[in-house]
Amino acid sequence: MKSREVLIGLLILAGLLVAPTAIYPVFLMKVLCFALFACAFNLLIGYVGLLSFGHAMFFGFAAYIAGHTIKVLGWPTELGLAAATATAALMGLAVGLIAIRRQGIYFAMVTLALSQMVFFFCLQSKFTGGEDGIQAIPRRPVFGVIDIQNDITLYYFVLAIFVAGFLLIYRTIHSPFGQVLKAIRENEPRAISLGYRIDHYKLLAFVLSAGLAGLAGATKVLVFQLASLTDVQWQMSGEVVLMTLVGGMGTVLGPVVGAAVIISMQNYLKGLGEWVLVIQGLIFVITVLVFRRGVVGEIWAAMTRRKPESGPPA
Repeated sequence: MKSREVLIGLLILAGLLVAPTAIYPVFLMKVLCFALFACAFNLLIGYVGLLSFGHAMFFGFAAYIAGHTIKVLGWPTELGLAAATATAALMGLAVGLIAIRRQGIYFAMVTLALSQMVFFFCLQSKFTGGEDGIQAIPRRPVFGVIDIQNDITLYYFVLAIFVAGFLLIYRTIHSPFGQVLKAIRENEPRAISLGYRIDHYKLLAFVLSAGLAGLAGATKVLVFQLASLTDVQWQMSGEVVLMTLVGGMGTVLGPVVGAAVIISMQNYLKGLGEWVLVIQGLIFVITVLVFRRGVVGEIWAAMTRRKPESGPPA
Protein backbone atom coordinates (compact mmCIF):
# COMPACT_ATOMS: atom_id res chain seq x y z
CA MET A 1 0.00 0.00 0.00
CA LYS A 2 1.14 3.53 -0.67
CA SER A 3 1.39 5.96 2.23
CA ARG A 4 -1.53 8.05 0.98
CA GLU A 5 -3.77 4.99 0.64
CA VAL A 6 -2.75 3.80 4.12
CA LEU A 7 -3.59 7.20 5.58
CA ILE A 8 -6.99 7.36 3.86
CA GLY A 9 -7.75 3.81 4.95
CA LEU A 10 -6.82 4.49 8.57
CA LEU A 11 -8.93 7.66 8.65
CA ILE A 12 -11.96 5.81 7.29
CA LEU A 13 -11.43 2.94 9.72
CA ALA A 14 -11.13 5.38 12.64
CA GLY A 15 -14.39 7.01 11.55
CA LEU A 16 -16.14 3.65 11.33
CA LEU A 17 -14.91 2.66 14.80
CA VAL A 18 -16.54 5.69 16.43
CA ALA A 19 -19.53 5.96 14.06
CA PRO A 20 -21.99 4.00 16.29
CA THR A 21 -21.78 6.76 18.88
CA ALA A 22 -23.47 9.17 16.47
CA ILE A 23 -25.33 7.04 13.90
CA TYR A 24 -27.84 4.23 14.31
CA PRO A 25 -25.73 1.02 14.23
CA VAL A 26 -28.27 -1.02 12.22
CA PHE A 27 -28.13 1.57 9.44
CA LEU A 28 -24.33 1.45 9.53
CA MET A 29 -24.35 -2.35 9.34
CA LYS A 30 -26.63 -2.25 6.32
CA VAL A 31 -24.23 0.15 4.61
CA LEU A 32 -21.26 -2.12 5.39
CA CYS A 33 -23.04 -5.21 4.05
CA PHE A 34 -23.94 -3.50 0.79
CA ALA A 35 -20.51 -1.89 0.57
CA LEU A 36 -18.93 -5.37 0.67
CA PHE A 37 -21.45 -6.55 -1.93
CA ALA A 38 -20.60 -3.60 -4.19
CA CYS A 39 -16.84 -4.12 -3.72
CA ALA A 40 -17.26 -7.77 -4.73
CA PHE A 41 -19.21 -6.73 -7.82
CA ASN A 42 -16.66 -4.04 -8.65
CA LEU A 43 -13.90 -6.67 -8.65
CA LEU A 44 -15.65 -8.23 -11.63
CA ILE A 45 -16.82 -5.21 -13.62
CA GLY A 46 -14.13 -2.71 -12.64
CA TYR A 47 -11.07 -4.93 -12.97
CA VAL A 48 -12.11 -7.66 -15.42
CA GLY A 49 -14.66 -5.74 -17.47
CA LEU A 50 -17.47 -8.28 -16.99
CA LEU A 51 -20.94 -6.84 -16.33
CA SER A 52 -23.01 -9.33 -14.34
CA PHE A 53 -26.74 -8.74 -14.03
CA GLY A 54 -27.10 -11.78 -11.80
CA HIS A 55 -25.02 -11.08 -8.70
CA ALA A 56 -28.17 -11.03 -6.58
CA MET A 57 -28.29 -14.82 -6.90
CA PHE A 58 -25.11 -15.13 -4.84
CA PHE A 59 -26.09 -12.43 -2.36
CA GLY A 60 -29.63 -13.70 -1.83
CA PHE A 61 -29.07 -17.46 -1.97
CA ALA A 62 -26.21 -17.20 0.53
CA ALA A 63 -28.62 -15.35 2.81
CA TYR A 64 -31.00 -18.31 2.63
CA ILE A 65 -28.20 -20.78 3.33
CA ALA A 66 -27.05 -18.79 6.35
CA GLY A 67 -30.60 -18.45 7.66
CA HIS A 68 -31.40 -22.15 7.18
CA THR A 69 -28.17 -23.48 8.70
CA ILE A 70 -28.30 -21.16 11.72
CA LYS A 71 -32.02 -21.33 12.49
CA VAL A 72 -33.19 -24.74 11.24
CA LEU A 73 -30.03 -26.84 11.51
CA GLY A 74 -28.81 -25.05 14.63
CA TRP A 75 -25.29 -24.43 13.37
CA PRO A 76 -23.02 -21.89 15.09
CA THR A 77 -23.02 -18.45 13.52
CA GLU A 78 -19.49 -18.72 12.11
CA LEU A 79 -20.25 -22.08 10.45
CA GLY A 80 -23.44 -20.69 8.95
CA LEU A 81 -21.52 -17.77 7.45
CA ALA A 82 -18.81 -20.10 6.15
CA ALA A 83 -21.38 -22.45 4.60
CA ALA A 84 -23.15 -19.55 2.90
CA THR A 85 -19.89 -18.14 1.53
CA ALA A 86 -18.76 -21.55 0.27
CA THR A 87 -22.15 -22.16 -1.37
CA ALA A 88 -21.99 -18.80 -3.16
CA ALA A 89 -18.45 -19.56 -4.35
CA LEU A 90 -19.56 -22.96 -5.70
CA MET A 91 -22.48 -21.28 -7.44
CA GLY A 92 -20.00 -18.81 -8.88
CA LEU A 93 -17.93 -21.70 -10.21
CA ALA A 94 -20.95 -23.30 -11.88
CA VAL A 95 -22.27 -20.04 -13.31
CA GLY A 96 -18.80 -18.92 -14.35
CA LEU A 97 -18.14 -22.09 -16.32
CA ILE A 98 -21.27 -21.30 -18.32
CA ALA A 99 -20.97 -17.53 -18.64
CA ILE A 100 -17.31 -16.50 -18.92
CA ARG A 101 -16.96 -17.69 -22.51
CA ARG A 102 -19.45 -14.98 -23.45
CA GLN A 103 -18.71 -11.28 -23.65
CA GLY A 104 -20.57 -8.00 -23.39
CA ILE A 105 -24.35 -8.13 -23.48
CA TYR A 106 -24.33 -11.91 -23.91
CA PHE A 107 -22.47 -12.39 -20.63
CA ALA A 108 -24.88 -10.01 -18.86
CA MET A 109 -27.94 -11.80 -20.25
CA VAL A 110 -26.64 -15.26 -19.33
CA THR A 111 -26.05 -14.18 -15.73
CA LEU A 112 -29.47 -12.51 -15.61
CA ALA A 113 -31.18 -15.65 -16.91
CA LEU A 114 -29.42 -17.90 -14.39
CA SER A 115 -30.25 -15.44 -11.63
CA GLN A 116 -33.93 -15.61 -12.52
CA MET A 117 -33.76 -19.40 -12.36
CA VAL A 118 -32.35 -19.14 -8.84
CA PHE A 119 -35.10 -16.65 -7.93
CA PHE A 120 -37.88 -19.02 -9.03
CA PHE A 121 -36.18 -21.89 -7.21
CA CYS A 122 -36.17 -19.81 -4.01
CA LEU A 123 -39.81 -18.87 -4.60
CA GLN A 124 -40.94 -22.49 -4.91
CA SER A 125 -38.56 -24.26 -2.54
CA LYS A 126 -39.73 -25.22 0.95
CA PHE A 127 -36.44 -24.61 2.72
CA THR A 128 -36.52 -20.91 1.76
CA GLY A 129 -40.00 -20.34 3.13
CA GLY A 130 -41.28 -19.11 -0.24
CA GLU A 131 -42.77 -15.63 -0.08
CA ASP A 132 -42.49 -15.59 3.73
CA GLY A 133 -38.74 -16.19 3.71
CA ILE A 134 -36.83 -17.32 6.78
CA GLN A 135 -37.70 -15.10 9.72
CA ALA A 136 -36.51 -14.67 13.31
CA ILE A 137 -33.03 -16.02 12.59
CA PRO A 138 -31.23 -16.20 15.95
CA ARG A 139 -28.03 -14.34 16.69
CA ARG A 140 -25.98 -17.05 18.33
CA PRO A 141 -22.68 -16.15 20.04
CA VAL A 142 -19.75 -16.13 17.63
CA PHE A 143 -17.21 -18.85 18.51
CA GLY A 144 -19.42 -19.45 21.52
CA VAL A 145 -17.93 -16.36 23.20
CA ILE A 146 -18.86 -13.12 21.42
CA ASP A 147 -22.48 -12.22 22.19
CA ILE A 148 -23.91 -10.46 19.13
CA GLN A 149 -27.40 -9.90 20.52
CA ASN A 150 -26.39 -6.32 21.24
CA ASP A 151 -26.40 -4.10 18.12
CA ILE A 152 -23.13 -2.39 19.02
CA THR A 153 -21.29 -5.70 19.46
CA LEU A 154 -22.78 -7.00 16.23
CA TYR A 155 -21.71 -3.80 14.47
CA TYR A 156 -18.05 -4.39 15.29
CA PHE A 157 -18.36 -8.01 14.16
CA VAL A 158 -19.86 -6.86 10.84
CA LEU A 159 -17.14 -4.20 10.56
CA ALA A 160 -14.48 -6.89 11.04
CA ILE A 161 -16.03 -8.96 8.23
CA PHE A 162 -16.18 -5.93 5.95
CA VAL A 163 -12.56 -4.96 6.63
CA ALA A 164 -11.38 -8.54 6.01
CA GLY A 165 -13.29 -8.72 2.72
CA PHE A 166 -12.13 -5.27 1.65
CA LEU A 167 -8.47 -6.08 2.36
CA LEU A 168 -8.79 -9.34 0.43
CA ILE A 169 -10.10 -7.43 -2.59
CA TYR A 170 -7.42 -4.76 -2.23
CA ARG A 171 -4.68 -7.37 -2.06
CA THR A 172 -6.14 -9.18 -5.06
CA ILE A 173 -6.25 -6.17 -7.37
CA HIS A 174 -2.72 -5.11 -6.39
CA SER A 175 -1.24 -8.57 -6.87
CA PRO A 176 0.23 -10.04 -10.09
CA PHE A 177 -3.12 -11.82 -10.51
CA GLY A 178 -4.87 -8.46 -10.37
CA GLN A 179 -2.51 -6.99 -12.94
CA VAL A 180 -3.43 -9.78 -15.33
CA LEU A 181 -7.12 -9.05 -14.74
CA LYS A 182 -6.54 -5.40 -15.65
CA ALA A 183 -4.66 -6.48 -18.77
CA ILE A 184 -7.62 -8.63 -19.79
CA ARG A 185 -9.96 -5.70 -19.23
CA GLU A 186 -7.84 -3.30 -21.27
CA ASN A 187 -6.91 -5.57 -24.18
CA GLU A 188 -8.06 -9.19 -24.09
CA PRO A 189 -6.50 -10.23 -27.45
CA ARG A 190 -3.12 -8.92 -26.29
CA ALA A 191 -3.41 -10.85 -23.02
CA ILE A 192 -4.11 -13.99 -25.03
CA SER A 193 -1.11 -13.30 -27.28
CA LEU A 194 1.10 -13.05 -24.18
CA GLY A 195 0.13 -16.59 -23.29
CA TYR A 196 -2.34 -15.98 -20.44
CA ARG A 197 -5.20 -18.46 -20.10
CA ILE A 198 -7.75 -15.71 -19.74
CA ASP A 199 -10.72 -18.00 -19.10
CA HIS A 200 -9.00 -19.33 -15.99
CA TYR A 201 -8.32 -15.83 -14.70
CA LYS A 202 -11.88 -14.74 -15.41
CA LEU A 203 -13.27 -17.80 -13.68
CA LEU A 204 -11.14 -17.28 -10.56
CA ALA A 205 -12.21 -13.65 -10.39
CA PHE A 206 -15.85 -14.63 -10.85
CA VAL A 207 -15.68 -17.23 -8.06
CA LEU A 208 -13.99 -14.79 -5.68
CA SER A 209 -16.55 -12.10 -6.49
CA ALA A 210 -19.44 -14.54 -5.98
CA GLY A 211 -18.04 -15.78 -2.67
CA LEU A 212 -17.62 -12.29 -1.25
CA ALA A 213 -21.09 -11.31 -2.48
CA GLY A 214 -22.41 -14.37 -0.63
CA LEU A 215 -20.54 -13.35 2.52
CA ALA A 216 -22.21 -9.94 2.31
CA GLY A 217 -25.65 -11.51 1.96
CA ALA A 218 -25.04 -13.90 4.85
CA THR A 219 -23.84 -11.06 7.08
CA LYS A 220 -26.96 -9.06 6.26
CA VAL A 221 -29.01 -11.98 7.61
CA LEU A 222 -27.43 -11.51 11.03
CA VAL A 223 -28.29 -7.82 11.00
CA PHE A 224 -31.98 -8.10 10.05
CA GLN A 225 -32.55 -11.73 11.13
CA LEU A 226 -34.39 -12.29 7.86
CA ALA A 227 -33.73 -13.94 4.50
CA SER A 228 -36.29 -12.98 1.86
CA LEU A 229 -36.94 -12.92 -1.87
CA THR A 230 -35.99 -9.24 -1.98
CA ASP A 231 -32.31 -10.17 -1.77
CA VAL A 232 -32.44 -12.55 -4.74
CA GLN A 233 -34.56 -10.47 -7.14
CA TRP A 234 -33.05 -8.99 -10.29
CA GLN A 235 -33.66 -5.51 -8.87
CA MET A 236 -30.96 -6.22 -6.29
CA SER A 237 -28.49 -6.86 -9.13
CA GLY A 238 -29.47 -3.52 -10.64
CA GLU A 239 -29.03 -1.82 -7.30
CA VAL A 240 -25.44 -3.00 -6.88
CA VAL A 241 -24.67 -1.83 -10.43
CA LEU A 242 -26.00 1.61 -9.47
CA MET A 243 -23.90 1.70 -6.29
CA THR A 244 -20.75 0.85 -8.20
CA LEU A 245 -21.33 3.40 -10.96
CA VAL A 246 -22.26 6.21 -8.58
CA GLY A 247 -19.23 5.60 -6.37
CA GLY A 248 -16.74 5.00 -9.15
CA MET A 249 -16.27 1.81 -11.15
CA GLY A 250 -12.72 0.51 -11.12
CA THR A 251 -11.75 2.36 -7.94
CA VAL A 252 -11.14 0.74 -4.57
CA LEU A 253 -13.25 3.07 -2.44
CA GLY A 254 -15.88 3.92 -5.07
CA PRO A 255 -18.28 1.05 -4.29
CA VAL A 256 -18.12 1.88 -0.57
CA VAL A 257 -19.07 5.49 -1.24
CA GLY A 258 -21.74 4.45 -3.75
CA ALA A 259 -23.30 2.02 -1.26
CA ALA A 260 -23.35 4.72 1.43
CA VAL A 261 -25.05 7.18 -0.94
CA ILE A 262 -27.75 4.79 -2.18
CA ILE A 263 -28.53 3.26 1.23
CA SER A 264 -28.67 6.75 2.78
CA MET A 265 -31.17 7.82 0.14
CA GLN A 266 -33.32 4.76 0.75
CA ASN A 267 -33.22 5.34 4.49
CA TYR A 268 -33.65 9.11 4.79
CA LEU A 269 -35.92 9.64 1.78
CA LYS A 270 -38.22 6.68 2.41
CA GLY A 271 -41.01 9.10 3.25
CA LEU A 272 -41.17 9.94 -0.45
CA GLY A 273 -42.26 6.40 -1.27
CA GLU A 274 -41.78 5.34 -4.89
CA TRP A 275 -40.23 8.71 -5.72
CA VAL A 276 -36.99 7.39 -4.26
CA LEU A 277 -36.69 5.11 -7.30
CA VAL A 278 -37.23 8.09 -9.60
CA ILE A 279 -34.48 10.02 -7.79
CA GLN A 280 -32.14 7.03 -8.06
CA GLY A 281 -32.90 6.81 -11.76
CA LEU A 282 -32.05 10.49 -12.21
CA ILE A 283 -28.79 10.02 -10.31
CA PHE A 284 -27.94 7.08 -12.56
CA VAL A 285 -28.59 9.12 -15.72
CA ILE A 286 -26.61 12.11 -14.45
CA THR A 287 -23.72 9.86 -13.42
CA VAL A 288 -23.57 8.18 -16.82
CA LEU A 289 -23.86 11.43 -18.79
CA VAL A 290 -21.85 13.87 -16.67
CA PHE A 291 -19.84 12.09 -13.96
CA ARG A 292 -18.82 8.93 -15.74
CA ARG A 293 -15.99 8.24 -13.30
CA GLY A 294 -18.33 8.31 -10.31
CA VAL A 295 -17.85 10.27 -7.07
CA VAL A 296 -14.44 8.85 -6.14
CA GLY A 297 -13.26 8.75 -9.75
CA GLU A 298 -14.07 12.41 -10.33
CA ILE A 299 -12.38 13.47 -7.08
CA TRP A 300 -9.27 11.50 -8.00
CA ALA A 301 -9.27 12.93 -11.53
CA ALA A 302 -9.39 16.44 -10.08
CA MET A 303 -6.47 15.62 -7.79
CA THR A 304 -4.36 14.11 -10.56
CA ARG A 305 -4.90 17.17 -12.75
CA ARG A 306 -3.18 19.17 -10.05
CA LYS A 307 -0.56 16.49 -9.36
CA PRO A 308 0.27 14.61 -12.58
CA GLU A 309 2.74 12.34 -10.75
CA SER A 310 -0.05 10.71 -8.70
CA GLY A 311 -0.57 6.97 -9.00
CA PRO A 312 -3.70 4.90 -9.67
CA PRO A 313 -7.05 5.79 -8.04
CA ALA A 314 -7.78 4.74 -4.49
